[in-house]
Amino acid sequence: MKLYYTPGTCSFAAHLVIRELGLPVELQRVRIGPNPIVVGDGRDYRQLSPLGYVPLLELDDGRLLREGVAILSHLGSQDPSGRIAPEARRIELLSWLTYIATELHKTYSPWLFHPEYGDQPGQVARERLVPRLALVDRHLADHPFLLGEDFSIADAYLFTIADWSRALKLSLDATPHLAAYLERIRARPSVAEALQAERAPQAQAAA
Repeated sequence: MKLYYTPGTCSFAAHLVIRELGLPVELQRVRIGPNPIVVGDGRDYRQLSPLGYVPLLELDDGRLLREGVAILSHLGSQDPSGRIAPEARRIELLSWLTYIATELHKTYSPWLFHPEYGDQPGQVARERLVPRLALVDRHLADHPFLLGEDFSIADAYLFTIADWSRALKLSLDATPHLAAYLERIRARPSVAEALQAERAPQAQAAA
């Protein structure tokens, strides 16, 4: 299995789940931009992902998964215990994945990855994120993780996206439960393992 990733992007969610489950993976770093390339061999990344987006997961049988939520769902199905993507709570899990993708991910992204848009995306994002993060904060007031007691693929996704607040200097003072949640996840060994692997000098790593 190969994970095509770029540090600091949403591909970290998939990488985090891989580390949580201890799955074997070969990392392929991608330099995104107008002409994205696979760093290791210089290939035009658009041959694999026509829009040039990460993550992309190449399965052992050669199939390519290109959408983040689909990749997370596939990885969740690899957990024999079923805890990271519990089938009994599939609808609730899907609801959170959809909320993160549509209400949070798509709000942060223009602000973080398109500085050519100027200041307006940041101003709009701040206004839109306040009520959306507040909703998550209220939920986390009574739950250590999105589905309750166990870390799930939705938590990997929320951590990756909401943690962009640090890079954007977006204060989470008004959402203390979310802030504490992010610190709890940041302390998980899988986070350190994924970050270390992504910073490997060769920009590629196997585990």
